Amino acid sequence: MNAGRIGRSLFDFETQFGKFPDKSTVNEVRSKSGTALTLLDGSSNDLFAQLIVSGVWYNEQIFYAKATSANRADSIFNTDETILKHGECSFAYISGLDSKGDRDTPVVFGPVIPGTSTLDPSSCGGKGVVLRIDGSVVALSINSSGKIILPNGMDILDPRQPFWHGKAPDVRWPK
Repeated sequence: MNAGRIGRSLFDFETQFGKFPDKSTVNEVRSKSGTALTLLDGSSNDLFAQLIVSGVWYNEQIFYAKATSANRADSIFNTDETILKHGECSFAYISGLDSKGDRDTPVVFGPVIPGTSTLDPSSCGGKGVVLRIDGSVVALSINSSGKIILPNGMDILDPRQPFWHGKAPDVRWPK
C-alpha cells in the first residue's frame, strides 16, 4: 500500500514541478515552499523529503516498510535532523525519472535495509515491492543476496534490462 501512495505523491509532484524529485527540483521546492531545510539529494530519504516539504504528501509514514533496522517514522519533520532521519525510510528511489519513461521502469522498491543497498528477504514473505513508472505496484521475489531478480534472470538494476536502455539507474538508497 505504501508504494502506491508514494507513486501518487510522485505524480502529484511531477504535476507541480515537471518531473519526479531529484537534484534539479531542490531549488524550486525551496522557493515555492519557503522552507529553510537544506534538501539534499544523496539518499532516497533526502529526495522523498521534497514530497513532504512541497506539500504533496503530509507525513513520513508512507516511506516505512517492515525491514531489519527500519523504524516507524515519527512524523517530526521540521528540521534537517528530523525529516526522514536514518531508519525511517525503507524504500530505494531511482532519481532522474518522470512519468514519460517505459511503463515497466522501476522508480521505487523495497523493503531495503536502511543504510544498505540490500533488500530484506526476511520481510514481506521474501518479496520486494516495486513501484513502476506507470503507477503499478508488483511484488517480486528477493534472492538470498538481497536482490530482486526478474523472470528474465537478471537483477532489476542491471543496465541490460530493457527499461534502462543500457544505462545504469541512478539509485538512491535509504539511510
